[in-house]
Amino acid sequence: MDGKKPTKIAIVNTPLLDRLKEEMDMSLKGGIYHITQIQLCYNSNRIEGSKLSLDQTRYIYETNTVDSEKGKVLNVDDIVETINHFSCFRYLLKTAKESLNEFIIKEYHRILKTGTYDSQKDWFNVGEYKKRENMVGDIETTLPEHVSEEMHVLLENYRQKSIHTACTIEDIITFHHNFESIHPFQDGNGRVGRLIMFKECLKNNVIPFIIDEEHKLYYYRGLKEYKKTPGYLIDTCLSAQDSYKEYLYYYKISFAENSSIEN
Repeated sequence: MDGKKPTKIAIVNTPLLDRLKEEMDMSLKGGIYHITQIQLCYNSNRIEGSKLSLDQTRYIYETNTVDSEKGKVLNVDDIVETINHFSCFRYLLKTAKESLNEFIIKEYHRILKTGTYDSQKDWFNVGEYKKRENMVGDIETTLPEHVSEEMHVLLENYRQKSIHTACTIEDIITFHHNFESIHPFQDGNGRVGRLIMFKECLKNNVIPFIIDEEHKLYYYRGLKEYKKTPGYLIDTCLSAQDSYKEYLYYYKISFAENSSIEN
């Protein structure tokens, strides 16, 4: 990504979603799909405490092996959840144009958490809403007995908004905040929520984004203060979006927000 941005980029008559799906089906190495898989998986897992490095994540994706980096002990769940995240992103691309619904959201969770230590606990409820209360830091979230109803209302309101027009990045970010406030699953809500944002960006022809280490603290602050000052989270996501645009420049992918691709 070194060097100056070109003032113009070559027009590619393939929307980003189609390009990602095409490269996925080809198992193409080194393309936009390849780099998105690694960066999205690494950064989203890292935010949630994974100790795997970017190189280790890349090795798992590219070679199905793990470099222990000078004998450091690795957490098995970090490896399992990395592999699961790759699978979840493939599922995301296959369903990206479908209307967001509870089945898709629960499937994200099921794929992400299958085979983990948590999945062996009956009360953890992999692929289903939480059975026990949880908090985000010191912030209370929706009680288990109200999650189903609140998720239904959240999705219905979001669906109504998108009936006559494409959702904007602000709409997608607002949904994300509301989803994280409900915190419908026992664990894995952040990763599921960020996958939903990526999916909805692709569906609505909005340039997607990846929350990385640089944006992590601003992202958490933005979520916490969204009701009072939504600009913090929106600006953080827009900054992350600028970073993803660098890949579009590099791969010569033309992309227009909330409109069809240029011809």
